[in-house]
Amino acid sequence: MHMNSAPHLLAEDRAEFERVLDDALRNAHERPELAAIGQRLNATQLRTMALNATALISTAASAEYEHYRKIREETRAPVVTAGGQNSASDAAWSAPDGNGAGFAAVIAVLAPVLAGTAAVIFLLVGYILKMLEPTPSFATTLVSAGWFFGALTAAAILVAAVGLLLTALRNGATQVPAEETTGELPDEVARAKDAWRHALLERGILPFLQVSLADPSADPTSTAPPRHVSRIPKVGYSGPEYSSPSEGSTSGQRPTFTSPDFTSPDFGGPEHPPE
Repeated sequence: MHMNSAPHLLAEDRAEFERVLDDALRNAHERPELAAIGQRLNATQLRTMALNATALISTAASAEYEHYRKIREETRAPVVTAGGQNSASDAAWSAPDGNGAGFAAVIAVLAPVLAGTAAVIFLLVGYILKMLEPTPSFATTLVSAGWFFGALTAAAILVAAVGLLLTALRNGATQVPAEETTGELPDEVARAKDAWRHALLERGILPFLQVSLADPSADPTSTAPPRHVSRIPKVGYSGPEYSSPSEGSTSGQRPTFTSPDFTSPDFGGPEHPPE
């Protein structure tokens, strides 16, 4: 059974289709069947024609592409699930619900701001009062309170910096495996991708280019898929062709049927008396 339709290429796979096509055109000099490139159609014109017929060309490798997409989606599914769980847990920990790490984060942010503001106010008012004559007795107290809040501000900033550093180290440790997995495809996905690329090249792109070069009616300026695409050799399984025998071979030779002669063993004609 021949597969007549193929799923549309995803946006992330169209670039791969173009790469396979460009490689085929770049290495056309190594294939005798593409030796006619440049005589009537050049590589740029063939590339345009092939891109216009992307959906039809990709049909030749539809089975490999479906397998590649399935394996790729199955590989990505655990990553997405794990990411969702991590995001949910991070949101739960960072939510300011009055307890846990969320409350500590709020305190770590607000403490330096509040302590620094208090330190500036107390120091400013205290030193202004010290310039008066006579100096109020509580001016020294205000200055002392200002320096206390100043020290508290420095301590709060130090604690917040340590907390941010620990958070960054923890998040970095959890993100390293994800970065490593995205840098290189798993073996099963890589094999499925290579199989799709090979089928796309051998059963789709190369036959298309070969037929395009051999078809004198091919129009490289047309934006519609070329009409000669239907003449690309089909690859796959098709049902056997059944045809009736030619009528001329059997004319005048119709079979004849004769009925058997039935005679009674006991009763014959008058010339044959019974035995």
